[in-house]
Amino acid sequence: MSEQSAGSVGVDAAEQRRQRSASREARIHQLINYIPQRRIGVFDHLRPQRWNWYLVRRPIERSLDQQTPQPLTIFQLNNLRHFWLDGIFASASESFYLAFIPLFALAYGATNQEVGWITAIGNLAGAVALFPGARLIEKTGNRKAIVLWSGGGVARVMLLLLACIPLLSLPPLMAIILITTLNGVRAFAANFANPAWTAMVADIVPEYMRGRYFSARNLTMGLATLVFSATAGWLIRTGNHWQRESFLGYQLSFLLAFLLGMASTYQFARLREPHSQRHSEHVRQSGSLRDAVKSSPGYLGFVLSGFVWNFALQVAAPFFNVYLVTHLGANASTVGLFASISSLTSMIGQMFFGRVLDRRGAVFLQLVTGFPIVLLPVMWIFYTEAWQAGVNNLFGGFLWAGFNLANFNLLLQVTPNIGRARAVALYQTGVFASAFVGPLLGGFLADQVSFQSIFLLSGIGRLAGMLIFLAMTFIPLRRLAAQKATEAAA
Repeated sequence: MSEQSAGSVGVDAAEQRRQRSASREARIHQLINYIPQRRIGVFDHLRPQRWNWYLVRRPIERSLDQQTPQPLTIFQLNNLRHFWLDGIFASASESFYLAFIPLFALAYGATNQEVGWITAIGNLAGAVALFPGARLIEKTGNRKAIVLWSGGGVARVMLLLLACIPLLSLPPLMAIILITTLNGVRAFAANFANPAWTAMVADIVPEYMRGRYFSARNLTMGLATLVFSATAGWLIRTGNHWQRESFLGYQLSFLLAFLLGMASTYQFARLREPHSQRHSEHVRQSGSLRDAVKSSPGYLGFVLSGFVWNFALQVAAPFFNVYLVTHLGANASTVGLFASISSLTSMIGQMFFGRVLDRRGAVFLQLVTGFPIVLLPVMWIFYTEAWQAGVNNLFGGFLWAGFNLANFNLLLQVTPNIGRARAVALYQTGVFASAFVGPLLGGFLADQVSFQSIFLLSGIGRLAGMLIFLAMTFIPLRRLAAQKATEAAA
């Protein structure tokens, strides 16, 4: 047999193996769609069809098929589906605790400065956790396990412990200290997993569909927040007034946050971690921060602008709801309702800005949403009634949907493939370091000067952050794009 014939036979054999593999994958896909999700029993005809898990899963699969210009493998489809459900449950969980931990401390008589310390210590713990989390990824390469036991395990157990605080009958000061401690441990565990989560997401979601996928995923997460934020506010208000139990509503809310969080952990556990050759090389070559700065135009500006921007946010962020309750006469139900309004307009923003991101890019989207967000805290200076803050949430939810979508995609864009975990950790460390100082300054100014002073300072700081981003990230990335276009033309 000649060499040409032998080569032809080898090519035919490889083609047959490829066809058999594709056929086997197609049959698996058909079987997964065909096999019932539960055993058929005598009373199945009495059960409503909505309990069939297939009816929940199938719309997600249809949406994924529409979002991708390239066919997905069965493993990619499963990962994207479970990652989507993980986000929905995580968002529902956050709706029951994120806005209410400061109010829980207020119920124990915490001052504005003590509320600032709760937020600041949580942010400091988050900052401290990032680099150890990144180093552990580089040492082990097991991103999924880190996310599961840290962010999906320890962080969510802290919510259950928060629900148990009133059972201890502690003095108010001790209870506030315990709230601060548990919230700090929660933040540490959640952010210890952040570099692993970000690096894993970059491999789970193909780059060509990130804009549409994340906008659709964030849309459903916003829907969960819309429903459950209002539910949480109603639950806390009703529970606290039932038999004059001052903390029962918070206990029920934190308990539901824990249960929904564990459902999110379960969905993430069902992901199959991608172990590509590229990932193995990145684990062996951890890279250095100096190399990341040199090889990634715009990265340093992104880190610096993120530091200033988040400092400005955290000067005022812990105190919006406090001001709403103590000065504008709102209650927990109003806080939950306004969070739902923000989620509703956020969903509209996700649908709109997802297309803008795919057409114009993350840099453009961050600019057109970031500058209007500068005005949002300044508007609080002029509010005299609680309903007026709802108008702020109406516009804020829409704008923040675009900004957050752009910011996360920019983080994946400007961080290098090699050393991404450390680069992400540096960015997040800057964010949380600024978020540690911000609430302390905000709490001091709120007590010593006025709430209006921190709202104005937040607006000025946000403007400074956007100007730094414009000068140190937008311009370098634009130069790089022009250089690549010139080289391609040549």
